[in-house]
Amino acid sequence: MQADNKIFDDFVKFMNSAAGTLAGVGREAEASVKARAKEFMGGLDFVSRDEFEAVKAMAAAARDEADELRARIATLEAKAAGASAVS
Repeated sequence: MQADNKIFDDFVKFMNSAAGTLAGVGREAEASVKARAKEFMGGLDFVSRDEFEAVKAMAAAARDEADELRARIATLEAKAAGASAVS
């Protein structure tokens, strides 16, 4: 009976060590995949969130300025049309 328990104990120890080894291999594979993904993504020309927001704000400011200039041009054209009608 004692021999049977020894066999089971050895089997359980073996399975525990195998599970630990497989878990370690899994962690190493995950770290390797993450490193490869970072390397791949780093090679591409992605824009950071801060850069995107800065360009977006600049575009909005440019649109506002363009609207103001259009309004000024329309006012000047109206004044010019009024001045030429009076002459």
